[in-house]
Amino acid sequence: MTPLRHYFSLIMVLCSLSGNAHGALNVVVSLKPVHSLLASLMQDVAEPRLLLDDSQSPHDVSLKPSQVRMLNQADLIVWVGPTLEPALSHLLQRQSFEAPILSLLETPDLNLLPIRNRHEWRSHGHPHDHGDSHPDQAEIPAMLDNHIWLSPDNAAAMVRHLTQRLIELDDTHSEIFRKNSRNLLNRLHTFDDELSSQLKPIANTPYIVFHDAYQYFEAHYDMHTVGTVNISPEQLSGARHVHRLRQTIKERGARCIFTEPQFEPKLVHTLVEDLAVKTGELDPLGKQLTPGPDCYFSLMRGLADNLLDCLSGEIPK
Repeated sequence: MTPLRHYFSLIMVLCSLSGNAHGALNVVVSLKPVHSLLASLMQDVAEPRLLLDDSQSPHDVSLKPSQVRMLNQADLIVWVGPTLEPALSHLLQRQSFEAPILSLLETPDLNLLPIRNRHEWRSHGHPHDHGDSHPDQAEIPAMLDNHIWLSPDNAAAMVRHLTQRLIELDDTHSEIFRKNSRNLLNRLHTFDDELSSQLKPIANTPYIVFHDAYQYFEAHYDMHTVGTVNISPEQLSGARHVHRLRQTIKERGARCIFTEPQFEPKLVHTLVEDLAVKTGELDPLGKQLTPGPDCYFSLMRGLADNLLDCLSGEIPK
């Protein structure tokens, strides 16, 4: 190779290395609702990558080798927390990744709610009258409900926090991130007002959910859940709990029981047998939605629409 050709070859290699080092920001996000918020924030810069596919549950997922590679290639890893994502939590603790790892439970100004137990459901008609803007961090892994995105106020807090992290990682696009953040916060505010008006007529109507994933939504919109089929996907109901739920439906006048698309609804059909109660479906993760900037809003709209549809109108005799 002549000296001139050697020189140009060296320049091409250096340019290639430089392009990799300063390429598009590679953000990997575990869950679809949070991915949606980041997709809005990163518009005109890059597309965040969604870690889990629709066939995988965050509760017990076993990541594929391609998904582990995705984490290894990331510039930032964003997840929610260990109560919702125990398998990912174990992986992040066990394996070393070069990228910074951001748990959204650490977001400033979140309204965080503790996980409820069955005693609370039996003792209180409105078991979400408590909250803590930021409890002791040591309590987070075992005690906190991780479905934080179902409160629009929490979503706004996460948007502000994520914006700062994106700017720290890629300050050359800081103005775009700030503009996208302002637009997203305005959209969230307007959307929240719309949902508040939509849900107001059914605010005091009792209903039962499949598992206890919705208390942030309930607390924000003053909804009236009176029971849950399963406390969590890991805690399946026995005959005694089924009997108590049937009593709750009768005594509290629950109008609807909601299933979820990722879980088998057979137990719900047993619960409603011979009872004047409707069934509907709620999806806290957006399993059936297309990822992207609109996904979060479609998810929240779907919850509101399905609640309104099931809780209004006539109850079957």
